[in-house]
Amino acid sequence: MTLQSAAAHLPPDAPPGPWFHNLSLPDGAGGVLHTAPDHPLGDFPRFKWEAIEPHLPADLSGAHALDVGCNAGFYAIELARRGAAVTAIDHDPRYLEQARWAAGRLAEAGALPANPPRFRQGSVYDLARPTPDEPERFDVVWFMGVLYHLRYPLLALDLLADRTAPGGLMVFQTLTLPEDDSNAKAPRGLGVKDPSNVRIGERAALRAPGWPTLAFIERDFEDDPTNWFLADAPACRAMLRSAGFEIAAEIPEQEVFLCRRRSDGDDNDRLRDEECRAATGRLDRPGETAGSLSDLSSGSPSAWSVTEESNE
Repeated sequence: MTLQSAAAHLPPDAPPGPWFHNLSLPDGAGGVLHTAPDHPLGDFPRFKWEAIEPHLPADLSGAHALDVGCNAGFYAIELARRGAAVTAIDHDPRYLEQARWAAGRLAEAGALPANPPRFRQGSVYDLARPTPDEPERFDVVWFMGVLYHLRYPLLALDLLADRTAPGGLMVFQTLTLPEDDSNAKAPRGLGVKDPSNVRIGERAALRAPGWPTLAFIERDFEDDPTNWFLADAPACRAMLRSAGFEIAAEIPEQEVFLCRRRSDGDDNDRLRDEECRAATGRLDRPGETAGSLSDLSSGSPSAWSVTEESNE
């Protein structure tokens, strides 16, 4: 990752950089300490948060929130400040050290609620097996800046859907392919008789503007070998719908989709769940049938939702 700050100005007790999140922390002398003041993207990720937070409930007291790919904890801390009980995971122990240090500094200054985020090491694929000390489902799921780093993006979305409460909110963001006007305005299924069931002789039409596009990157992208896929906006919408989410609002300039977990199932759910169970080793008992990863009819729907305001 190259879009980071060296953060050489931080105090000796700070975890080593570079830092990807610019957090505003008390400096111990009445001032403010910024962890990444020279970030190449500016005040990141605060400018993204400021675009998203008007869509979120102001009070998340009683909600369980999950931040996947939490990095140095900016979003996890903001969700905790709104009252949510936050579980935040990242595969990189260096980022988790930064997050714990930042949260501790805020707590010492009384700038963090009594229930701070719980940071632990893990990946989105670990969600296939809930840990005993975490809820089976979350009311709010934060999944930003992760999908394009994954070799198995649809599996990740399926697992997130499984762990999101019916009616619950997921905030999703990924690096996207640029769209020109012709692609953005083209109707989905251009040149196909029935877009819901493309025939084998119609394959050429799938390359027409308007069809969801997912570009595979075999080698480095922006000097990072973990950037595997770039999707365009139609592909993001299609993958989210396929995983069981409804898109309630979009913030195109931030590549953000605010989604609700569907509370009803369809035939595609069973097909998706069967493959997801097989991929995660949950079809390992003799006689076990695939069924559904999670019975959406059980449990109460989430009481938290997104403010609907589509910006397509």
